[in-house]
Amino acid sequence: MPRRHLRMTGAADCSLGAALRALRTELDLPGAFPPEVLAEAAEAARAPDLSAHEDATDLPLLTIDPPGSTDLDQAMHLERRRDGRGYRVHYAIADVAAFLRPGGALDAEAHRRVTTLYFPDDRIPLHPPVLSEGAASLLPGEPRPAALWRIDLDGDGRAVRADVTRALVRSRAKLDYAGVQQQLDTGAAEEPLALLRDIGRLREEQEAARGGISLNVPEQEIVQQGGSYGLAYRATLPAEGWNAQISLLTGMAAARLMADTGTGILRTLPIAPDGAVARLRRSAHALRVDWPHHVPYAEVVRSLDPTRSNHAAFLQECTTLLRGAGYTAFDDGELPDPAVHAAVADLYTHCTAPLRRLVDRYASELCLAATAGKEPPGWVREALPALPKEMAEGTRRAGTVERACVDLVEAALLEGRVGELFDAYVVDVQERDPAAGTVQLRDPAVVGRIEGGTAPLPLGERLRVRLTRAGPASRTVLFAPA
Repeated sequence: MPRRHLRMTGAADCSLGAALRALRTELDLPGAFPPEVLAEAAEAARAPDLSAHEDATDLPLLTIDPPGSTDLDQAMHLERRRDGRGYRVHYAIADVAAFLRPGGALDAEAHRRVTTLYFPDDRIPLHPPVLSEGAASLLPGEPRPAALWRIDLDGDGRAVRADVTRALVRSRAKLDYAGVQQQLDTGAAEEPLALLRDIGRLREEQEAARGGISLNVPEQEIVQQGGSYGLAYRATLPAEGWNAQISLLTGMAAARLMADTGTGILRTLPIAPDGAVARLRRSAHALRVDWPHHVPYAEVVRSLDPTRSNHAAFLQECTTLLRGAGYTAFDDGELPDPAVHAAVADLYTHCTAPLRRLVDRYASELCLAATAGKEPPGWVREALPALPKEMAEGTRRAGTVERACVDLVEAALLEGRVGELFDAYVVDVQERDPAAGTVQLRDPAVVGRIEGGTAPLPLGERLRVRLTRAGPASRTVLFAPA
């Protein structure tokens, strides 16, 4: 099950790294870009279509990304409104459409790949690096075509106005989360960077008021320890959450623009079924996370401290409630049902990561047309009916990669410990075979199958288990009752 963001440190040349490379071949994932795609990308990088872009290179934008990132989708500038009634968010999104010819080889390849695929030690990009890490990326000091959002907020952080236009922009600084957090914590940050905390907190308050929830899932780092492996949690920083709120704000503004014009594609998520919530409650019990029956799920999540190992593991399990998320297109003036994303608790769309996700390019075009009072381009409208299915397939493939990586890492973590006993909790029991199910270890935070017993598993109870199978070759962790 997809639960973790995984990052590898110092293990690329070990058996785990080799197993990850073999996994790419086994899953039949996209390989090298075809020559005609690379040729078209190189030509587009040299001569993008800038005919509709206003000059906004005087806007002092900045980017905030993990260290070493080169595929930079977003840049921002935050300021106080001149009327003193709130804030203005300038959010530049890479304008991929300035480089792609609809129906061309590059466009067709993007529809084949759909999303960038992430491995602990590498990635398989959506677009050729000459674009995604070069000419289309909002790298500092370079003029770049962008969809430039202007979103006005009132003093409480509520959006009161939003529009988007094509613009040529230039980022002034490439920052990382740790550096931003340090500047904010020490008081060294000046406006506009200092406003990230102010606006981010206001948006978090707005999120809580509408019943939304953001899962600040810790990144799990794979480290080599002697001849074995270890997993170490890296809790997300507050600055990462505030940065994510700017992206959420833009996705919500884009969804509203689409809803107002009657044509668009939304990211939707139905309310989680009772069974999924019940399973999550059992995981909370297993990890000793306090969840009183009268307390809503969102309130519990907001109370968690990701620096605590059991809370971090529970946050990973909370992502199971995001199952069922999908994309819904509409072009008849009527919003689909359901239209809301349950975790956002509002209308929402993906529009802020076009270098890494196919649908975002189309969302930008729909919003640009809506702001200009024009009909969407024909190539956008023609693609809308098929986009949800394409995105579903691409998302399924990304989920398969993530699940396989998680299984592989957990199996590698426990390699050499077959036969050892662990304390675990039973978090799931099969209906057809109540002696089989799923157990969750607290230390290490591993979830695995259990089978081989004769008595029904005690759902939600502590159980002593023996590891019977583990290792990168099998990509399986299996336990049996001790």
